[in-house]
Amino acid sequence: MNDMLSTKVKKEKAVLVAASFSSNDSSRINEYLDELEFLAKTLGLQVVKRFTQKLDRPEPGSYIGKGKVEEIKEYVRSFKIDLVIFDDDLTPSQLRNLEKIFNCRIYDRSLLILDIFLKRAQTAQAKTQVELARFQYLMPRLTRMWTHLERQRGGTGTVGGAGEKEIETDKRNIRSQINILKKKLDKIDKQNITQRKSRSKIVRVALVGYTNVGKSTLMTLLSKTKVHAENKLFATVDSTVRKVVIDQIPFLLSDTVGFIRKLPHHLIESFKSTLDEVAESDILIHVVDFSHQLYHDQMDVVNKTLSDLGAGEKPQIIVYNKIDNVKPDEGEEFEGSAEEYFESRRLMNNNTNNVIYISALRKSNIDQLRKIILKAVKKQHLKIYPNYLEPKTY
Repeated sequence: MNDMLSTKVKKEKAVLVAASFSSNDSSRINEYLDELEFLAKTLGLQVVKRFTQKLDRPEPGSYIGKGKVEEIKEYVRSFKIDLVIFDDDLTPSQLRNLEKIFNCRIYDRSLLILDIFLKRAQTAQAKTQVELARFQYLMPRLTRMWTHLERQRGGTGTVGGAGEKEIETDKRNIRSQINILKKKLDKIDKQNITQRKSRSKIVRVALVGYTNVGKSTLMTLLSKTKVHAENKLFATVDSTVRKVVIDQIPFLLSDTVGFIRKLPHHLIESFKSTLDEVAESDILIHVVDFSHQLYHDQMDVVNKTLSDLGAGEKPQIIVYNKIDNVKPDEGEEFEGSAEEYFESRRLMNNNTNNVIYISALRKSNIDQLRKIILKAVKKQHLKIYPNYLEPKTY
């Protein structure tokens, strides 16, 4: 019995592979691999080794060079590795070639993210969106990995084995599933459009940001209702909408899926209806993990994604979160708490309208944030109700 239990909880072993093609990539490769490892751990994998290589360009047949391929092959064989995970996307031929060479399953970054979304999705809409993205991504990449994924996830009951003779049958079945899922999403989208129309007479605010920056924790504080939050990437896949009232002015606050570097194209396409919460909002609250070494890069990723969604020009409130993990700049002397230090810096830079430094975990500067949100919401509220009179105070 104990042996059976130990088998169930045993984590699959994985190694990570990343290549740098520029000096910029080379200097940040460890940070990129840290994020990839976080993704792998979010899926419940045990990362035991990292491999990196500097190249002028990806190798057409194997992505990495022959010498590095042999090095990884020997390690995989010696330590009985279950998965090799690449930080970039692989072509179908690269995926097939590497799987044959390493004799284990191969994941690229997109497939890893898709698998996490599949595990995290809770609502029928999110599950349908992820299944659609996954089918679209996997169709040209059918290998023995396909059989494993269907067995692991329970499958759809329509796809057979992954042998070479059955590939075309599998593809026909996948195309059929894609059509079914698209029709299902169209129906859900129509329902969502009706719901959003009913919200047209109220200001809509969306929390956006890189994954794992604290959006859900902040959502809980602002809406005073419990929203799932944990220290894992993509803890929130389904969008959540709550009605919030500040100083007698109501607005809708939505918590959306976190963005990430190299977010799979199919995933963005499939999640368009969910991301409409962002595209159709009046105000964006851009939450930033101020303690992260590459927070500027993460902000760029978010702003690029917002631009792709047609929301790049919307009013933003920048919320620098996790200041409890940040020390004052080197060389600066300051007596007092981190909250007082960053508040003084904000005031000194005249960033009082749309920038705030907070700690959602410690509930620091939340009242100041509410004032900033109220000012922005009131401005939009008056566009909807130009004759609105503020309640008198006595």
